[in-house]
Formats: sequence, structure tokens, C-alpha cells
Amino acid sequence: MEEQNRIEEYDAVVVGAGHAGCEAALALARLSVKTVLFTVSVDSIAMMPCNPNIGGTSKGHLVREVDALGGEMGKNIDRTFIQSKMLNKSKGPAVHSLRAQADKRDYTQSMRRVLEQEENISIRQGEITDILTEDGALAGVRTNTGTVYKCRVCVLCTGTYLNARCITGNCSVNSGPNGLQPATHLTDSLKKLGIDMRRFKTGTPARMDGNTIDYSKMEPQYGDEEIVPFSFTNKPEDIQREQVKCWLTYTNEMTHKIIMDNLDRSPLYSGYIKGTGPRYCPSIEDKVVRFSDKNRHQVFIEPEGNYTNEMYVGGMSSSLPEDVQQKMYATVPGLENARIVRNAYAIEYDCINSLELLPSLELKKVKGLYSAGQSNGSSGYEEAAAQGLIAGINAARKIQGKEPVIIDRSQGYIGVLIDDLVTKGTNEPYRMMTSRAEYRLLLRQDNADERLTPIGYEVGLISEERYHQFQKKLRQIDEETERVKNTYVGNTEKVQSLLSRYKSTPLVSGISLAELVKRPELSYDILSEIDSERPPLSKEVRDEVNIHLKYEGYIKRQMKQVEQFYKLEKKKIPKEIDYSAIGSLRLEAIQKLTDIQPESVGQAARISGVSPSDISVLLVYLEQYSHRSNSETGDMNR
Repeated sequence: MEEQNRIEEYDAVVVGAGHAGCEAALALARLSVKTVLFTVSVDSIAMMPCNPNIGGTSKGHLVREVDALGGEMGKNIDRTFIQSKMLNKSKGPAVHSLRAQADKRDYTQSMRRVLEQEENISIRQGEITDILTEDGALAGVRTNTGTVYKCRVCVLCTGTYLNARCITGNCSVNSGPNGLQPATHLTDSLKKLGIDMRRFKTGTPARMDGNTIDYSKMEPQYGDEEIVPFSFTNKPEDIQREQVKCWLTYTNEMTHKIIMDNLDRSPLYSGYIKGTGPRYCPSIEDKVVRFSDKNRHQVFIEPEGNYTNEMYVGGMSSSLPEDVQQKMYATVPGLENARIVRNAYAIEYDCINSLELLPSLELKKVKGLYSAGQSNGSSGYEEAAAQGLIAGINAARKIQGKEPVIIDRSQGYIGVLIDDLVTKGTNEPYRMMTSRAEYRLLLRQDNADERLTPIGYEVGLISEERYHQFQKKLRQIDEETERVKNTYVGNTEKVQSLLSRYKSTPLVSGISLAELVKRPELSYDILSEIDSERPPLSKEVRDEVNIHLKYEGYIKRQMKQVEQFYKLEKKKIPKEIDYSAIGSLRLEAIQKLTDIQPESVGQAARISGVSPSDISVLLVYLEQYSHRSNSETGDMNR
């Protein structure tokens, strides 16, 4: 007798419980969508298989934006960090970025508790093998045991698990990260649906027994005394705690010689690894080859948590054979006698060509199917969480019959990330960087809530109470900024004394406090002793007032650039446009525009291979197309 497949029904299925899957599932559930979250191992929820930290340059911006929209990552790292530091403090506020060392076990367990407490989430351990469709739209998924889960939307957050294999030297194991089972069937199902797949590679360094490391040969790295929370819902005083130390050491010429002498044994250079690796997070053998002029590279020794001696060797990921790894690491000061707990390895995996996606992260070829995170060709926990949140929001809105939420490039790093992926595509694991954001003075980590919390509130992920607190903060910033602009001081002895102390030009006549704040050597807080009317305000508000005043001219200039950006973004391209029928468009532009199907002229202008002259031709055509359409409409009305 033929066995009947069991059938269950949910509104939504999320495949994968990494950082993208957690945010997607939580967004769906919190928007009242009945969701089942699949993972190959329940113990791997929100796992950190590589670096034990959240944030960093530009990535910290993403985490704060996720929080501003109502996501969970910022809250979770605030609960579980063991060291926190604001990077780039010597530079301008546009590149300030939070980075926190996590207790990996606590981070995973804390996120799992959050998921388990959401009433609309069911967690299931199992492998999804098939995407089921009807008439080009999602119908459900099938597990490796044959059970069918009917659903209205599905978010793929498969990370590095699709046909994954871990490689150390000539040893290759079909495995996901940390020895977990790979997903070996889903790629074939996606290919049958006509979805173009890529093969990428990433890697991780060795973990060392901390008891065997000589820290006296390394430079200690401390966290900030005054901790800045990732989540806007937390106050600094609420998350202050004792922090652990990290350590800095360096490779040297002996390290590099061992690597070069064994380069023929590196699967990266022997051709054994086929996947494309990350340009901006290269393995140590890649660094040594590409930067042969450098005689040393930084190595960060970072604790994996409070309850383990394992130390992460940041900056030395590798796929070299085990014996070479042992020799290589032993040349690093402090690691001479260190014992390896886990070997470094490379991991190859399948991912979707991100040009298959709409800006909503829905796949063009399957309605109701979304994808987020490393399954889209990005790298990093933070990039994954950002995409997961947006995919979850938009999957929920599809069920609700609402328009998708699209964060544009002028609104957030999330917008830059997704627009780069769906418009330009990527031939290597994509990593967020501040240099990718053309409006980065407006997209600071400190004002993520000002930019995105109204969107999170409109979507339904920000509570009334939180939104009222946010509005109160905005009022305080605006009122205090205006007060400072209209408060004047003269050349009194008290004022001149303060200016002299900070080596600032003395006053000849009266001046507003706002003009003094703009001086590089002064700040809003420094001027407090000559500002008798100053109200008591939180540090968060004071910092915003300082930035608004100090960088007012630059901010206004960038706002004008954004206005120009919106002019092209507002020029929508009708879906029925036949680019091959547009005279004077170059063949490459026709192919790229037809493949990507941009939603606006602005998006079309960012497509690689579409030139400014192509955009001029397109604008003329759209103007003529609009006149024809209006004319035909007029004829029909008559």
C-alpha cells in the first residue's frame, strides 16, 4: 500500500534559523502570521559559526537599523555581549560603528528563548527538500521525511548549508558549519524552478585552547568604559557590566614563508575549491599572496564566551592542511605553544543569483517565495539579519494584501545592501562597507531610529509606547537645537577662559552657541559651563544636538543630493516596457534591463552595463510612452 504524505498548513514557512531566519520568523509572527521555522538542528538557532561578534564598521549601522525597524538582533547582543566598543571614534560620526564581542552560547540560547516565547512560531527540526508551486506561485514545501507544509509565503534563509562541504587541505567533508548536516536536495528543487544558482566560498580560522596562549606577548584590547547600546530600547546604564579583554598580535615573515612554501597544498590555489571567496574578508593565504609587500598582518585573539577556554584567532582564516596550520599558527607571538581545539576550514555552498530577486526580496519567478541572507550571496550575520527582517516584513504584507516595504539608498544601509544585491548582483560574497553608501553622512548609526522607526511603527513592529518615547526624543533634539541657535554669548571673562583652555580663537563680539559648536575643537557638551539655560538631557539627545549643529552645512548639502536621487526614483518604469523596441539603446543595456526589470529610472541607472547615455534614451522614450498612454486613455474616455 502506497504511503500517504502527511500534510500540515501554516501561513508562512521560514527555512533556516540563522540570523536571517530568526529575524524573518519573528517579523512574521509579530505581524500575526502563523509561522513554522525549520532548522537542521534546534541547537544551532542563531549560531555564530565564525566570528564571535556582532557589528563592526558599517555592520554596526545595519544592526541599529534592524533595531530601529523593530528587529531583535540589537536587543539580543545587548543581553549577551562580553565586550563592547565604538569603532572609528577618532573620525567623523558617519563612520562611527558599534562592535560587540558575544558570548556565543548565550547569544544562541537567548535568541532561542525569544523565538520559543512567540505564540505564532512553531520550531521544527528537519530538512526542506522541495519548493512546491502551482501556476508559478508558492504552494508549500516538502521535508526529507515527505511531510508537506502548505503555506502562502516562504522565506529561504539557508545560509551556507546548501550542498555545503568543509575543506581543510585535501580533506573534504560534506557538512555544514560546525559539523552540522548540509541541505543536499533544495538546490535541485530551486533549479527546476528556473532559478539561477551560484557557488560561493567562505572560511573560518582555528580556535585555540586559551590556557595554552601566552598573552604577555600580545597587546590587550579593552572595551569602552561608557557602553553605547545597540538597541534604542536600552539605556547605557542598564547594560553596563564587567567586560573581558581581547588581544592583538601579528603574523610575521616566518608565518608568511610557511604559507608560501605550502601554497601548492592550499585547496584555494590548487583549484580544489571552486567557489568564489569574499574579497573583503580573505583567508590568511590570500592576504599573504595579494599583499606581498606587507611583512605582517593583524591577528585578534577573542574569547568565544564566558564558559569556555576557546579563543577565536581573528584574521587568520585558512583552508591549509592541518600540519601546515599547526606550524603557521605557532609562528605568531603568543601562539608558539598554543593547542588547536578546532581546525580552520573553508566552506563551499550554493546560493541564489541575487539578480533573481525583486527589491522586496521576493523571487521574480515564484510569487510568495522570498530569500534572505547568505542564500542571496551576502556574507555576515548583520547583512543576513537585515535581509531576514525585510523579507519577513514583506512576506507578511503580501498575506495582508499590502504593498512591500522598500528601504531606499537614502534611508538606510539596509537599502544600500538590498539595492546592490538586486540591481548590481554580486560575483562574490557581498560585504557591507561604509564606502558603498553615497549618503553616509545622513545614514549614521546614531540616527537610525530617526530614519527608520516611523517605518517600523507603520508596519506594526514598533509599539505605541516605544513610538511615543521616540517622538519625545525628536522633540527634545529639535527644541534644543533651535534654542542653541538662538542663544548668544559675549566676550566675557568666563567665555574667553573656556575658549583659551580649548585653544579656540577668542571672541571680539557676541556669537551664538551654535556657531561655537561648529568649531572643531569645541562641542555642545564642552560649552555647558557657559550655557546657563541648558536643560537636563540624555547623552543620546545631547550627541544628536551636537551632530545636527556641527555638521549642519554638510547635512544640507547631502539632502540636496537626495532630492536629485528621488527625482529619478520617482520615475517608475511600466512593467510592460519592451526594451528591445527602444531605438538607440545599446545591446548590453537591453539585455541587462530586460533581465533585471528595474522598477524605476533610478534603479536602471545603477545597473552595471547601463550607461548615462542609455538612461537619457530611456527617459525620452518614457516621456513619449507616457504621452501615448494618456492619449489612448483620452480616446477611450471619449
